[in-house]
Amino acid sequence: MTVHQEKPELVHVVGIGADGAAGLSPHAREIIDSADVLFGSSRQLDLVPEANGQRVTWPTPMLPAIPGLLAEHADRSICVLASGDPMFYGVGATLVKLLGPDRVRIVPHPSSLSLACARMGWPLQETAAVSLVGRPVELLHPRLQPGNRLLVLSSDDGTPDEVAALLRARGYGPSGMTVLSDLGGAQEGRTSSTADDWDRPASPLNVIAIECRPAPDAKLLPSTPGLPDDAFEHDGQLTKRDVRAITLARLAPTPGQLLWDVGGGAGSIAIEWMRSDPTCRAIAIEHREDRARRIATNASSLGVPGLQVVAGAAPRALDGLAEPDAIFIGGGGTAPGVLEACWAALRRGGRLVVNAVTLELEVLVTDWYGRHGGELVRISVERAAPIGGYTGWRPAMPVTQWAVSKR
Repeated sequence: MTVHQEKPELVHVVGIGADGAAGLSPHAREIIDSADVLFGSSRQLDLVPEANGQRVTWPTPMLPAIPGLLAEHADRSICVLASGDPMFYGVGATLVKLLGPDRVRIVPHPSSLSLACARMGWPLQETAAVSLVGRPVELLHPRLQPGNRLLVLSSDDGTPDEVAALLRARGYGPSGMTVLSDLGGAQEGRTSSTADDWDRPASPLNVIAIECRPAPDAKLLPSTPGLPDDAFEHDGQLTKRDVRAITLARLAPTPGQLLWDVGGGAGSIAIEWMRSDPTCRAIAIEHREDRARRIATNASSLGVPGLQVVAGAAPRALDGLAEPDAIFIGGGGTAPGVLEACWAALRRGGRLVVNAVTLELEVLVTDWYGRHGGELVRISVERAAPIGGYTGWRPAMPVTQWAVSKR
């Protein structure tokens, strides 16, 4: 006998604006009204007072509770309320990951990003967005480039003050700041100033529009690999700017991929890897605790506070780390078992780059090059420097670089 199992109920996710039920389409209204269970925050649930379904307020923390709550109501029709577009930093994306796209139906409302661009008259495709909801303000650092237009999703009414302080500290005090409050609602408001002059209260529900303008004396950091060496705190253990740019080119950062920076030093390779794309991830492994702390400081000040720092010596410190897509070895490559452990951990198709400045490591990578192929390159950099009353070339230590893809 064949037993036919009933398909599980679809989970509908309906975006809702600050204007509540008044701004909903008839289709969205029908889904909300017919649901047996409504999930949402207290504020979202209050926007649809006429709905008859059982109301479940998300607990704190929300994400760990979602699977259990959905399982508890699996045999009932479920509607999840979300702010604006549920797929824009919203619960819709979380539910699709959890249940799969076939179980979830999304009914979007204009996102806060769309509404903000409409109010500012900015083309959506030319505007970058940064969410600071539950995230550190330092994420703004890589986006601060002259002429950039940014929309910042605020965590609360204190976010505009934090953003203004960061802009001033980075030399972007002349930047225009417009705080758009309660977008789409009856209490919608707009306040404008520069970051230098910002001193205004804000609604907890706000989006910040920034027009990036540096002060004349601002220290500008490029968005391309090869930050100035003095952008990093370091004790001399640093992959220098020119070699770093060449190294990043061979590591080839790709969105979403994970790098191991083994022998992190100041963390410059891992930091620049993560700055190349907001979805790039990195783990810096450094055996000295003072340097590990310095890596974390550099990561925060350069806009990648999500960099994971492991204080420990390779190869033992590599145990249990997530599988990398690329590995850079800049220090400690001669330690017994480090190259072997990195090669074993690297996925097929992954990239390994080793920079050797000592004869011992150079001999080792030359042997590995003979066995695995790839590219073996000698990098020599000379800089003009005073020699008495004249100018001459001062060579830096040459670097032997081995780069290979694992077949």
